[in-house]
Amino acid sequence: MNAESRRKEILNLIRYNLEPISGTTLAKKMGVSRQVIVQDIALLRAQNNDIISTNKGYVLTSDNKCSRVFKVYHRDDEIIDELNTIVDLGAKVIDVFVKHKVYGRLSANLSVASRRDVMNFMDNINKGKSKPLKNTTSNYHYHTVEADNEEILDLVEKALKEKNYLVEK
Repeated sequence: MNAESRRKEILNLIRYNLEPISGTTLAKKMGVSRQVIVQDIALLRAQNNDIISTNKGYVLTSDNKCSRVFKVYHRDDEIIDELNTIVDLGAKVIDVFVKHKVYGRLSANLSVASRRDVMNFMDNINKGKSKPLKNTTSNYHYHTVEADNEEILDLVEKALKEKNYLVEK
């Protein structure tokens, strides 16, 4: 398989995979090194393919999805409820970010789309791998949330507001 064919196949695997796909998995499927995959991803991005890297692997952001940024505030013991509220309504939490007064915007990709993803995320937090990013800004933080349509995002906004997580602008 030549390099161009390989990149087309990589793009298709990322596009049609329901879950993020890791560079290691792509390398095995393509019979190349992970470094070749990293280079191929860079070239695909340069061709205006909106591929993002998450902690679970590569995903292609879809043009037919709607997204909205929500500014939220809650305690650590409410993280599970906040994330489950979003995914239970059929939306996906793309990232979390804070606006730090010294460092500026600090962000992390989450790619949380199910209760299982929420539990995996919380397991990593609870195992002491890291503290929630929101703790750097006194619990204020933002999520980019993606859904199939604006109505779902409206439901997410309403639910976050009802639970007093949403910070009004």
